[in-house]
Amino acid sequence: MKTGAKLPSVTFHTRVRDEAIEGSNPFRWEDKTTADYFAGKRVILFSLPGAFTPTCSTYQLPGFENGYADFTAKGIDEIYCMSVNDSFVMNKWAQDQGLKNVKVIPDGSGEFTRKMGMLVDKENLGFGMRSWRYAAIVTDGVVEAWFEEPGLMDNCPEDPYGVSSPETLMNHLEVAKEPALA
Repeated sequence: MKTGAKLPSVTFHTRVRDEAIEGSNPFRWEDKTTADYFAGKRVILFSLPGAFTPTCSTYQLPGFENGYADFTAKGIDEIYCMSVNDSFVMNKWAQDQGLKNVKVIPDGSGEFTRKMGMLVDKENLGFGMRSWRYAAIVTDGVVEAWFEEPGLMDNCPEDPYGVSSPETLMNHLEVAKEPALA
């Protein structure tokens, strides 16, 4: 993936809250497409190896959640967190993290991640196929800026984190807004 590339068109199988459903699990299935999430908006998309994992739960997701107001002040409409996890897991993780601002996108089958070129094998950790950690600023479904962690490979012995951090994206947005020097 690179700057200027159009996001792949896929359908995500999500579970959404429905107050018309009684009981302890008031959710229904709702399919959403790439266009549903990205058309007509400027968003941050970040993808990570897995819900509930240490770096994702301690730094990356909370950083974007806590910085939401600062990002919207820089022209971002939405922030999406994606992982190769199903909707049940992503919704529970969002609840566990107390998310109010960042929205989760379940890529349960890894179709979007594969089409992005970011699907990697993490069998060495017992995960199976997962997303490589990356972030992007996306405008109307087109990558405006791309932030990929170094070392993209199957069974990477490390979990690099920094290039796709909220701080890096905020720095990019701040620099992009500064006028060019004469």
